[in-house]
Amino acid sequence: MKVFAALAVFGGAVIVSAAPLQAQLAYVGIRGGAGVPAGTFADPFQPSAQDGVIRGAKQGTGYGFDAGVGLGPLGIYAGYDRIDFGCETSACGSNGKYKLTGVSAGVRLGVPLIPIVKPWVKAGVTFNEINGTTTGTNATKIATDRTPGYEVGAGIDIPILMLFSITPQVRYVGQKLDLKGLYSGTKTNVSYYTFDLGLRARTPF
Repeated sequence: MKVFAALAVFGGAVIVSAAPLQAQLAYVGIRGGAGVPAGTFADPFQPSAQDGVIRGAKQGTGYGFDAGVGLGPLGIYAGYDRIDFGCETSACGSNGKYKLTGVSAGVRLGVPLIPIVKPWVKAGVTFNEINGTTTGTNATKIATDRTPGYEVGAGIDIPILMLFSITPQVRYVGQKLDLKGLYSGTKTNVSYYTFDLGLRARTPF
């Protein structure tokens, strides 16, 4: 993971430093969509389990912000995420949620296939944490440290009104977060997919 992060940062620095200022394209954006849990995060809740693994997550909704700069097809990006995953009633009660927040950074590559609609792929490092409360025989507050993970994604930019674009995208985030409290020292899988629709504003130069 440290090697991956170092490569992402180094690659981004090379991209930005290699381009004259006027050739760089900067953007900022906002997005919203659905988060779909994967792996053990989505497994049925086990009230008698004593391993500290977070289970019982259900689809939730969230929002995020993006910013980036690029030269031609290559660029770097940074982002913020907030997702409120649903939670099985047996795990979190009637109004329980798993609340995830975090930041990300990485490299984005444009795919020059269609002149108007602009597909792209990206890969980066995430730093997320999650909070929630479980019920059952081992009811406890769930909290994790902000731990490195990774994300891969793909999307398209659909330009509108010259300086704006609509940006649907899909991402997969893989991570094992370090638990706090009773299960301190234990790692738990909190992997998920997101399906987002965003709006971006970009510089005219």
